[in-house]
Amino acid sequence: MDPVSILKQYWGYTAFRPLQEQIISSVLDGNDTLGLMPTGGGKSITFQVPALMLEGFTIVVTPLISLMKDQVDNLKKRGIKAVFFHSGMTGEERRKAQELIYNAGAKLIYTSPERLRNPRFLQELRMMKISLIVVDEAHCISQWGYDFRPSYLQIKELRKISPSAPILALTATATPDVAEDICRQLLMKTPNVFRMSFSRSNLNYVVRKSETKINEVFHILSRTSGSAIVYVRSRKRTREIAEYLNSMGVSATFFHAGLDYELKIQRQNEWQSGVTRVIVATNAFGMGIDKPDVRVVIHYDTPPSLEEYYQEAGRAGRDGLKSYVVLLSAKSDSATLRRRVTENFPERETIKKIYERVCNFLKIAIGEGYDRLYPFDLDSFCNIFGYQRRQCLAALHLLSQSGFLEFLEETDHRSRIMMTVEREELYNLHSLSPEAERLLKIILRLYTGLFTDYVNISETILSAETSFSEEKVYELLLELSRAKVIKYVPRSKTPYIYVPTSREEPKYITIPKSVYEDRRKILSNRVEAIINYAADTKGCREDSILKYFGENREENCGQCDICRNRKKNIKVSRQEKENLIDMLLEFIAKRPHGVDFRIISHSFNFSRERISEILSFLVSEGYLEVNDNAYSLPKGMS
Repeated sequence: MDPVSILKQYWGYTAFRPLQEQIISSVLDGNDTLGLMPTGGGKSITFQVPALMLEGFTIVVTPLISLMKDQVDNLKKRGIKAVFFHSGMTGEERRKAQELIYNAGAKLIYTSPERLRNPRFLQELRMMKISLIVVDEAHCISQWGYDFRPSYLQIKELRKISPSAPILALTATATPDVAEDICRQLLMKTPNVFRMSFSRSNLNYVVRKSETKINEVFHILSRTSGSAIVYVRSRKRTREIAEYLNSMGVSATFFHAGLDYELKIQRQNEWQSGVTRVIVATNAFGMGIDKPDVRVVIHYDTPPSLEEYYQEAGRAGRDGLKSYVVLLSAKSDSATLRRRVTENFPERETIKKIYERVCNFLKIAIGEGYDRLYPFDLDSFCNIFGYQRRQCLAALHLLSQSGFLEFLEETDHRSRIMMTVEREELYNLHSLSPEAERLLKIILRLYTGLFTDYVNISETILSAETSFSEEKVYELLLELSRAKVIKYVPRSKTPYIYVPTSREEPKYITIPKSVYEDRRKILSNRVEAIINYAADTKGCREDSILKYFGENREENCGQCDICRNRKKNIKVSRQEKENLIDMLLEFIAKRPHGVDFRIISHSFNFSRERISEILSFLVSEGYLEVNDNAYSLPKGMS
């Protein structure tokens, strides 16, 4: 079958979006390929379609376990078999995934980059025919990128295992330097690079100066309609802003990584269905969320880079309709951002001490710990040793980039069960309590696929269905597990420390210049770029973003706050300064070969800004032409 037929059969579309078909053709021709596609551009289609056409397996490396699970679940709903592997799985779950590969014909294998450190997993991959290697969020492999993750450097191992398989790297946010580094780090051979314009013509970029931001949020939402996201950098503030909006009559909820899974899903569903208009969230919200009709995205706090700002802003207006992206800016924001650059780079001695104490906390002796994964309670560690969470995270991040240990963020593993008896045996269970039998019947009614694989369940839903408390449901699930009727893996939130090398003595812990000084300079440059974006009053907002990502165009967007103010000022100028317009046209008409702006500005007793505004207006309206900064009347006009 051809790509369009696959697309229609499984996704119901009759045509591809821009660049999708070109990327797919490049991959099917066996070429290494880099796809630079903005958020919402349809990146997943570019590898899922070829995966169904190629003879062997497609390996997809992605950093987010939640996104990995969502994609696999969505593929299964479309009748496409896919599996995933990550560090939080049980041995039984891994065996089930392997059965799906070898016996059920799963074509797509999703994996976290950390999993590529496992020698046994790599050996299993060597025995497979890998036809395509996909690197999602590919900017994570570049040390110049805003979200560098050392574990991504392991992806080179896949190239060694399957040197003939093409690599498809995908990202929504890459500057020219990062794009070049992605190709180099992945050992790409003469890659085809496809770049979609970063311009979103339906988005209106706005920077609003405000010292009372919470009031400004309400002001904006009360003058716009449709779904909205308010991004903040603090979990505590998500609740505060949501409660304030509700008190003012705007339906709102809050979302952050610390919420229980069921609560996250409930709030996400209520917002996606329109029951709740506004979701106030940290940057934990958004990845994998495909809501096309978001009309407003407000950034309460300035993000630390234009990459993050653009990615989060890009969740507005995916249906192509007019939408607003608003950055709230206060006088203190620039100082806060610059201070965080300093906070992200603790003193080297502090970093060494944190390394030593983490190893002691995890009971790792000198020379031990190689290639081990340890559950790590970050909050408990900080409380015991008196560290601030942000300081500790910064040190762990630098230790990770230096290759000593890696902190894997808190992962929310949902509760899951699998039946361990055959369906016929259910009629011969006599040792269960009546409550356990009742719960089992409801589980069998609510969930399918239990006899072949682990299935995610919700104790909250089971509690509502049975009228048992959640604690009672948990006890009954344990009873069913002890009776060997089910295998039950309770919900857990577990951050980990991965130790790629044996524990070193503190004197051998070195943080190299490339990790410390060089990356500090990179982060500082990113911070200055977003500060300049927020402070600008003369340029075009979208043009600033496009130039940052290496894209240039001749005209302004015409709809950001700066462009709209320019039009407004020019309109007033034309009404109040009609005489100046007449004088300018008369002055230029007498000079048929054109006249330089400097000569014009020196010839009239008006500010350079006022003259520049009126000249721009006259050019846009067709009364003047401008070439090499020289203004003249259009040919045929006198």
